[in-house]
Amino acid sequence: MKLIRTEEAEGCVLCHDVTQIIPGVTKDAVFRKGHIVRKEDIPVLLSVGKEHLYVWENQEGMLHENDAAEVLRQVCQGDYMEPSEVKEGKIELTASCDGLLKVDKKKLNRVNAMGQIVIASRHGNFSVKKGDKIAGMRVVPLVIEEEKMNWVTQVCGDKPIFQILPFRKMKAGIVTTGSEVYYGRIQDKFTPVVVNKLEEYGIEVLGNTLCNDDSEMVTGAIQDWLEQGADMVLCTGGMSVDPDDRTPLSIRMSSDEVITYGAPVLPGAMFMLAYSGEVPIMGLPGCVMYSKRTIFDLMLPRLAAGERLKEEDFTVLGEGGLCLSCPQCTFPNCGFGKA
Repeated sequence: MKLIRTEEAEGCVLCHDVTQIIPGVTKDAVFRKGHIVRKEDIPVLLSVGKEHLYVWENQEGMLHENDAAEVLRQVCQGDYMEPSEVKEGKIELTASCDGLLKVDKKKLNRVNAMGQIVIASRHGNFSVKKGDKIAGMRVVPLVIEEEKMNWVTQVCGDKPIFQILPFRKMKAGIVTTGSEVYYGRIQDKFTPVVVNKLEEYGIEVLGNTLCNDDSEMVTGAIQDWLEQGADMVLCTGGMSVDPDDRTPLSIRMSSDEVITYGAPVLPGAMFMLAYSGEVPIMGLPGCVMYSKRTIFDLMLPRLAAGERLKEEDFTVLGEGGLCLSCPQCTFPNCGFGKA
């Protein structure tokens, strides 16, 4: 940096904040570090006593913080995101649609491990709404080596660190199991809960089929929804290991691949996911009916965005997989489902 007369500073970049103090009114920076001095700024700078300024001196091989922030934006921004204007070497990304946020943790950690570079985001694999802030990024110094930013570009490659998968327009069929419900001995309170959760993601409910505990009846009901074009089928009840709980067998009989029966999440340990072709078939344990948040809330947004889940998507859920059942639920702004 170099020291110059304020009258000669037009077009130069400030290397420090310029503070304005008016007793009883304000004490704040009238211009921030990194500000490019305009002609109309010069009288203001003189009025706050700045007859000389330290400004950035262009050096070969060095990038200004705003230019470096633009490099970070390029490696971070995926589709369905809007960037803010660069300010003091900082850019923020905002969702331009509802969807599922995906974060490439390996790339994110490698870039942050460099030092002098900061990328902070919300957790991936959770839903975001249009207008939600996704991430913020900046370089710490006023100038940074161009070589470092080239390395960032090389490490990140063509695929951005952050992506949003828009929620798909889907249709769901529900299979409600249990002889006590089928014969009208008790009221079905499970299906309305499931319907409400599906509607959170714009999923159309085609209807629900009541079944007793006969596995063949349940299998037939699942097949009926598949034949009617359901994009997902959800089975409620009968998911424990008791001898008379036959729903898991019916799901196995209706699917091509079972991904998991059981997961390290509480509530929701007896959750089941299988696929018939590309259609997910879920077995929802009883906790989904009476617990505020369960494994269903962790998996549904991913399925609603069209992800095909694998076994390892479940085995990693142990850390953070315990819901604390807080008196006032703040999910997803809590630790549930976050490693």
